[in-house]
Amino acid sequence: MDDVTERNATSSRLLTLLSLLQVRRDWPGATLAERLDVTPRTVRRDVDRLRGLGYPVRALKGPGGGYRLEAGTALPPLLFDDEQAVALAIALQLAATSGAGIGEAAARALGTVRQVLPTRLRHRVDAVHLTPLPASAVPDVDPAVLTALAAAVRAREVLRFGYAGDDRRAEPHHLITRRGRWYLLGFDLDRGDWRAYRADRLTPRTPTGPRFAPREVPGGDPAAFVDRRFRGSTDPTGAWPCTGTVELAAPASRVTPFAHDGTVEALGPERCRLTLGAWSWVSLAAAVARHDADVLAVSPPALAEAFRSLSQRLAAAALAAPAAVR
Repeated sequence: MDDVTERNATSSRLLTLLSLLQVRRDWPGATLAERLDVTPRTVRRDVDRLRGLGYPVRALKGPGGGYRLEAGTALPPLLFDDEQAVALAIALQLAATSGAGIGEAAARALGTVRQVLPTRLRHRVDAVHLTPLPASAVPDVDPAVLTALAAAVRAREVLRFGYAGDDRRAEPHHLITRRGRWYLLGFDLDRGDWRAYRADRLTPRTPTGPRFAPREVPGGDPAAFVDRRFRGSTDPTGAWPCTGTVELAAPASRVTPFAHDGTVEALGPERCRLTLGAWSWVSLAAAVARHDADVLAVSPPALAEAFRSLSQRLAAAALAAPAAVR
């Protein structure tokens, strides 16, 4: 192996070693040697190289020994492998559509990181250029608000805040993002129930309240719980409150792109069966109507009744509408 090849192999191994140390608190030396396919002696030398670059790697005592990457007081040189560099470029470009109000800061961060990357990785990052589409009519959240909420969640301190003109108190449990909006999932102490608060409508108060013992989110999955709330569902599986099936005089290929989380079954070249859910029977009937196709069969009877109710409303609206101006 010539000197250039050996240096490249060492640099690549150092990147891998640093990545391993960052994803797990403690690593036995023998396990690192096995993962890197080198001897424990080479691991010790590589650890010394990382220390020389400013990374505080601590040797652990005990059977076999081990290593731990500790928090440093200064930022050492940034080292990224190829996958990390691409992931960072994508994440920072998508930050503009995160709803967190950090688009400009993310763009500056990407520029800063790009300057300290080696030429090879800089080219990889430059090749990943995205044009993300922002969610329409979704207001950004002040980063200071997100920071305050995240701090309260981490500290397990009761949060006092203004919301919809009222003063609220809640035990903050999770920050959740859904379709470009940020929500605080918390247990409302005044209402005795779980709530998902829109972060862009929330004004944290200081100081925060006392510490609390974490409660278990119903169902155990915070994201699934919030999704069920938006569906109006109390079912632990997250099923819609109303689910129905219709047969449409339209090919499955035309219906499928707009079925969202519904299922479409082809029954022939110009006929298909659509099963989908909604928070009410009338909203389900309206969702079917937007496919602009004749409805040939309906199930259950509640959905058929919703079609009758919706048709009466629409007929009344048509009669009440003023005549077109010519």
